Amino acid sequence: MLQKGLVQIYTGHGKGKTTAAFGLAVRAAGDDNKVLIYQFLKPKSLDLSERRAIEKSGLNITVDAMDIEWNMIKSLRDKAVKAQTAAVIKEALGKLIELAAAKSYNVIILDEIVFCVNQGLADISDIRRLIDSRDPAVEIVMTGRDAGDELIALADLVSEIKAVKHPFEKGICARKGIEY
Repeated sequence: MLQKGLVQIYTGHGKGKTTAAFGLAVRAAGDDNKVLIYQFLKPKSLDLSERRAIEKSGLNITVDAMDIEWNMIKSLRDKAVKAQTAAVIKEALGKLIELAAAKSYNVIILDEIVFCVNQGLADISDIRRLIDSRDPAVEIVMTGRDAGDELIALADLVSEIKAVKHPFEKGICARKGIEY
């Protein structure tokens, strides 16, 4: 079990931020830590291979997600959808703040929260409250593109994943079991 929790961020434009966070979750659970992965902007209705793998694994990892539909291209342009999504994110962060303070989990992963912050869907003050009010032994991991200076300042570890080459550039679409 963790004695001291840190704050980690996986950011950048390269593929692998969520993959790295899920790998960390498996490692933490392998050492008897209780893990929560909360996926923002990846609704429960999405059939994601990583969720199914965790469910099948029997590891002490809970995966939860927003229960609201989100389209990365269309939703950002729709003010009503953005406002509704921001309200759902605020509510989710409120619950995560309570779970972190109560040490309900040893590791809490906020997948895509970094993107939510820089798109104005999540308030940095809620992230700060989550970090400041958590039990000192709770590890917080955040993923998403474009972590800003204020968010980076809150972290103990920041890894930037750089895109060097991607199959999308050749017209190869996302593949089930590899990209999602």
